[in-house]
Amino acid sequence: MEWYFVLLTLLGVFLLLMVSGMPVAFAFMFVNIGGAYLLWGGWSGLGELVHLSRESVSMFALLPLPLFILLGELLFRSGIVSGTLDGIDKWIGRIPGRLSLISIAASTIFATVSGVSAGSVAMLGSTLVPEMEKRGYKKAMSLGPILGGGGLSIMIPPTALGVLFAALAMLSVADFLIAIIIPGILMAVLYASYVLLRCWLQVSVAPPYRFSSVSWGARIMLSLKYVLPLFAIIFLVTGIIFVGIATPTEAAATGVIGAFLLTVCYRRLNWKMLVSAFSSTIQISGMMLLIITAAKTFSQVLAFSGASKGMIGFVLGADLPPMLVIIIMQITILFMGMFFDTVSIMMITIPVFFPIVKALGLDPLWFGVMFLLNIEMSVTTPPFGLSLYVMKGVAPKDTTMGDVIRAALPFLGLDVVIMALIMKFPALTLWLPAMMK
Repeated sequence: MEWYFVLLTLLGVFLLLMVSGMPVAFAFMFVNIGGAYLLWGGWSGLGELVHLSRESVSMFALLPLPLFILLGELLFRSGIVSGTLDGIDKWIGRIPGRLSLISIAASTIFATVSGVSAGSVAMLGSTLVPEMEKRGYKKAMSLGPILGGGGLSIMIPPTALGVLFAALAMLSVADFLIAIIIPGILMAVLYASYVLLRCWLQVSVAPPYRFSSVSWGARIMLSLKYVLPLFAIIFLVTGIIFVGIATPTEAAATGVIGAFLLTVCYRRLNWKMLVSAFSSTIQISGMMLLIITAAKTFSQVLAFSGASKGMIGFVLGADLPPMLVIIIMQITILFMGMFFDTVSIMMITIPVFFPIVKALGLDPLWFGVMFLLNIEMSVTTPPFGLSLYVMKGVAPKDTTMGDVIRAALPFLGLDVVIMALIMKFPALTLWLPAMMK
């Protein structure tokens, strides 16, 4: 049987199951079971599938996943994140586009405790957009920064989705979390610079308004109480990985201990909060581990069938420039973002793309950072990006889909700039991990 027929059959059955409404992880498992039975010798193949499934989730590298999720749940459900945002708000003052900048700062903070762009857009879109429009902000400056900021959700560590991606792509979790730091910071800086420049040149998009001034003493106290402790935890998690003191698992555990101590200090520790945080952590962790199991066994089915080898041979035989192959992959991800969520895109494309990248002699870590950024771009890519519809659902009733798309386009353009910089200057992703060696 030709490799392309196997590949098209497996992906075709998966897509049909997805369209029928089956959850993505279960659709993959169904394809894996069928593929293992038909290609691996019947019942013995199913036994091998069970063995591979157990191995795929029994790796030490996956331990940071539930810990990072628990860290975010504790900080978010205890209300500590809200206090941090309020502290940052008091420092911004009369800067043009003040509320737009606050939304970017909020997205950056929410990114450290979430890792899900749609969740960030839903929360900030429902809370900040009505207030911004009440102050006279045009939709370009009320919707756009939140849609753009959603892309920060997995580009700033600690991030559970980043750990999931590294595990699926078989990259070092520590190296990958450090590699996304500079691109994530560049994204936040470019977004803020764009907002400042546009609001300075076009005052009507974000008119100034009166607000109660806050003394320097009050600002410092709020920063010491809410801003510094949260950022200390975030820096502690990534910092001890960078200097080599701790593994990602140990760093995640340190962050969880710090989050518990903060909830005690702020008197937010109670049974209701703990039950809610642990319950959500168990649900999300179970879902992600099931996804890892399905994706890794799918990779094995592809490899055993010869589809992976066939794809690599086809790409190498086409004699295309490596950078052109990378660009085609990026365009493919953007197109898939019109129809699939981020996890589905990862599960479908990682087993296909990464063997090709390695065969071309390119650095998988460098490609992985671009891949992750591209996935986040895909959910705000018109006309069917998921975040666009989330924003349309939570924005004021007079907001049209055209308003949402027009607001998102400048920030997508900035993401393209970051993507081009990473492609041109791989050191943006590889320099910090190299410093750890």
